[in-house]
Formats: sequence, structure tokens, C-alpha cells
Amino acid sequence: MSSQMPNLVYLVVLLLLVSGAVAGVLRRRPGQALQQLMIWALIVLGLVAVAGMWTDIRSALIPRQSVMGTARIEVPLSLDHHYYLDAEVNGVTLRFVVDTGATDIVLTQADARRAGIDTANLAFVGQAQTANGLVETAPVRLASVDLGPIHDANVRAVVNRGALDTSLMGMTYLTRFAKVEFDGNRMVLER
Repeated sequence: MSSQMPNLVYLVVLLLLVSGAVAGVLRRRPGQALQQLMIWALIVLGLVAVAGMWTDIRSALIPRQSVMGTARIEVPLSLDHHYYLDAEVNGVTLRFVVDTGATDIVLTQADARRAGIDTANLAFVGQAQTANGLVETAPVRLASVDLGPIHDANVRAVVNRGALDTSLMGMTYLTRFAKVEFDGNRMVLER
């Protein structure tokens, strides 16, 4: 509590100064002060609305993968300098980060559950070396992986027991494509 006391004092002093200034302006020019207060209230309300909808706004502004023809997929480079693929795994859309350093398709436990895999009964008998150290993995078979019009059945993958934010699309899946090309700020996959 004592470490937060200076912050609390600062906020109280700031609140007193602002409210004193507002009260002074309200006494001298009440019409203009109310108009300015309404403008500031609308600005704050707009900022709160944008903050609340930021995920939706960001996903609308950032380009997603696009399908060209029946066997070509173009994936733009994201703002964090990764390539992301949206694929249907067992009928459920999952988001993957393309990881050429990963051997397998690696599912987070949450994504595995969403795809209908019973994570409570998995045998975590494998291991993978990651940037965060050694993690346990459990081998699984995915009934289907659909990437746009491209369909694969009975696909080998692993479920990661460690802390992983986003599932990984590794090389065993990427090598199914005849062409994997990094062209400027986009990745092109062709079958």
C-alpha cells in the first residue's frame, strides 16, 4: 500500500486542479464551458468505443489470406512480421502462425479442444525444443485440414503441453505444397 501512496496523492491533486479549473470556467462562461465539456465527453466516449472495438477494427484493416483459383493461397505479412493462416481443422477454424522452424503442426491445448480432441486423455510422450526450452508434446491425427479449397485428411500433428499462444503450421504440412514462396511482403502457397 505504501508504494502506491505517491500515485494516489498525485491523482487526488490532479483531480482537484482539474475540477477547480472546470469550476472557475463554469462560473465565468457557463455556456462555453458546457459546450467544451460536451466535446471532451464525446472525445472520451469515442476513445472508449475505439478501444473496446479495437480487435474488430484491426482485423478489418489488416489483410487476410486470399485464395486464388483452386490451388493458390496468398498470405500477407502481418504487422508483427509473421505469416498467419486460417485453416479449418476438423471443421473448426483455427489461426496458425507459419513457423518454418517447426517440424509439425503444433496445436495449443485450447485449439486442440476446439477441434474436438480430448486433451485430458492425451499421452504427452514426445518432446520439442523451443525458444523457451523443452516442452512435452502428444501426437494426434487430425481428421481433416482445409486451407481454402485445399483439403487434407488424416494429418499428423502434435499438441503442445507448454505455454503457446498460437498454434503453429510447421514444415511437414508446408511440404505438401508444390511451391512455398516468400515474395516481398507475402507468402504464396501452391499445390
